Amino acid sequence: ADCGHIPYGEKTPEFIRERCATIAEFFQLQRAKALVIACNTATVAGIADLRARYPDWPLVGMEPAVKPAAAATRTGVVGVLATTGTLQSAKFAALLDRFAADVHVITQPCPGLVELIETGDLVSPTIRQLLQGYVAPLLAAGCDTIILGCTHYPFLKPLLREMIPASITLIDTGAAVARQLQRFPVSQAVAAGNDPGVHYAHRYRRRCSPAVAAVIG
Repeated sequence: ADCGHIPYGEKTPEFIRERCATIAEFFQLQRAKALVIACNTATVAGIADLRARYPDWPLVGMEPAVKPAAAATRTGVVGVLATTGTLQSAKFAALLDRFAADVHVITQPCPGLVELIETGDLVSPTIRQLLQGYVAPLLAAGCDTIILGCTHYPFLKPLLREMIPASITLIDTGAAVARQLQRFPVSQAVAAGNDPGVHYAHRYRRRCSPAVAAVIG
């Protein structure tokens, strides 16, 4: 986590690449056996540089789930909730060109959500009103599938479910990233708790707000 510098969504790519380099170096010193870049914006800005710098280190990035959403939609209209940085990136444009050529994609930047989620605010009138404003254009456009294009947004699934019809599919990449990590031999050490990064993650969890820690489990 980079609590002192998030949210990344409105930051410049240069700033994000610098933060990615600093954090990756920290985890190298911690002898982490793999690195998950658990942020869509950080992935699109920084993963190429990290792969060039650490060619033998397993790196797993995040990207909006355009491919599964395009396959899942029945109406041909898909909505994307994401940060400005992700939506404006060349990588996201390439995903649309590759997987969503025959789908109408409605993109919605969501400034302010990450900051509220980081404080543990998942249900207040403030975040409810903000989220409702972001979801309304997607519903008006007839989306039947919505991509949660930021790793913070799955925390808002219960609130989203109160706002959208049950027929709408919510898609995020958390499970897919976990499966990708399992393909690396290092996943056995991580699962056994023998990776230093696991112990760092447990320490971080204790610093989370109660609401966020409860969702993490």
